[in-house]
Amino acid sequence: MRDDVLLRNLTPTVIAVLVRRGADFAAAEDAVQEALIEAMRVWPQDRPRDPQGWLITVAWRKFLDAARAEASRRQREELAGAEPPAELGAAVDDTLRLYFLCAHPSLSPASAVALTLRAVGGLTTRQIAEAYLVPEATMAQRISRAKRTVSGVRFNQPGDLATVLRVLYLVFNEGYSGEVDLAAEAIRLARQVAAMTRDEEAAGLLALMLLHHARRPARTRPDGSLVPLAEQDRGLWDTKLIAEGVGVLQAALARDRLGEFQAQAAVAALHADARTAAETDWVQIVEWYDELVRLTGSPVARLNRAVAVGEADGPRAGLAALAELDPALPRHTAAVAYLHERDGDPVTAARLYAEAARAASNLAERDHLTRQAARLNERLRGAPERRPTQ
Repeated sequence: MRDDVLLRNLTPTVIAVLVRRGADFAAAEDAVQEALIEAMRVWPQDRPRDPQGWLITVAWRKFLDAARAEASRRQREELAGAEPPAELGAAVDDTLRLYFLCAHPSLSPASAVALTLRAVGGLTTRQIAEAYLVPEATMAQRISRAKRTVSGVRFNQPGDLATVLRVLYLVFNEGYSGEVDLAAEAIRLARQVAAMTRDEEAAGLLALMLLHHARRPARTRPDGSLVPLAEQDRGLWDTKLIAEGVGVLQAALARDRLGEFQAQAAVAALHADARTAAETDWVQIVEWYDELVRLTGSPVARLNRAVAVGEADGPRAGLAALAELDPALPRHTAAVAYLHERDGDPVTAARLYAEAARAASNLAERDHLTRQAARLNERLRGAPERRPTQ
């Protein structure tokens, strides 16, 4: 295993060990980061036989060097004696404990996921800033504020479950579409949370992750380009994951306490249930988006609902629904382009695909939209130009 991959995998455990020994979260994270720098300097010439033990030793030494004598020693002794919180139980691993710490209620969801990606996921500040579309300096300040907020939090003060679920959801999405693969780890932790809490929304989140992850092998071509859902080879979908996700979802829905993750999972299940794109039950999908909008009021849910309306009731109905939404919404222009193409207006669709590509933040998405525009422009060069619809 490459050194950088091994170090990223070891980071959560080493931070947790330091915190259990008495370091507060911010100090532990700083000490581990220094130890990682030392490892990248030393390991290429002299890799230790026990990498985790080496990291713990060096990180702990870094922490002690930065500590302030007697007051810091008393604080370490006090924190080292803290028992694991009853809400988490003794069987929960170090990584999940850190998720609960990072998801402390005093943090906003945006700060919580940024802190988690940095401390637990091993992403750099630059990578997180790119994911949030903000300058690196802005993200560095956000992470520093979050670390100061949780610096005195003990492990017997776990974060709010709803925030933990939100953070896991965002981490999964970063792993699902980002340059660092965190999706499988998010699923592993979601399994623990669902089993530990028996919460309907925890189960809904797990089902959603499983159903999306089942489609992953079909989402990209060998050259890395995206494959739209309608064009995916459904024979590549993982039927075992789909069956598990549907089973988890059905058990959660049976408790009759609907939440947003269950509603999203229901949409994913309907896509997974269709043998072909043409057999997709778009009417039911619209109904589930209605529930999701009712639960959250989310503009993104409204956007997805409008696209589903375009599939269920025709592209002009979808365009009418999109016209009621803020054009600045992410993927709004791409959705309008798609429905114009469905409505037989390739001129407008090609122009809007190119516009959407310029605004896309993800390289794979930008490439996909550029290809869509090029495909339509190539077709238009071989046919008489058609005026855009009014």
